[in-house]
Amino acid sequence: MSANELDPKPKSGDSEKITINLGYIDLGHIDLLVQEGFYANRTDLIRTAIRNQIDRHGDALRQAVTRKSVDLGLRHYSRDDLEAAREAGRMLHIRVLGLATIARDVTPELARATIASVAVLGALHASSAVKAALADRMG
Repeated sequence: MSANELDPKPKSGDSEKITINLGYIDLGHIDLLVQEGFYANRTDLIRTAIRNQIDRHGDALRQAVTRKSVDLGLRHYSRDDLEAAREAGRMLHIRVLGLATIARDVTPELARATIASVAVLGALHASSAVKAALADRMG
């Protein structure tokens, strides 16, 4: 594992907010399970259910990660990383399952000069200007 990759398990504050629509009966079942003490709250049940499904499909996920050659977890691209790629004449293909971050001090010009493609399953954190500069390379 490189120095830029971290533990893929989320820590407090290392999460992305999502919104889901549930039917009233499903929501009622969730509330009943919480009320009966099976889960601390709705979020606890939903996170547990998601993790159980990820575990259930673990073999398929591992094969897909290997097949797609993606970095798993957190991957940070610093200005130094991009400048080193430019000096070496290399274009980067960013493929991350988790969270990819591009440092705040990376200019849109440097990003376009060094990043050939961006494919993130999860979230990409970068300045609005860098995201706009790479918009045609995201997929």
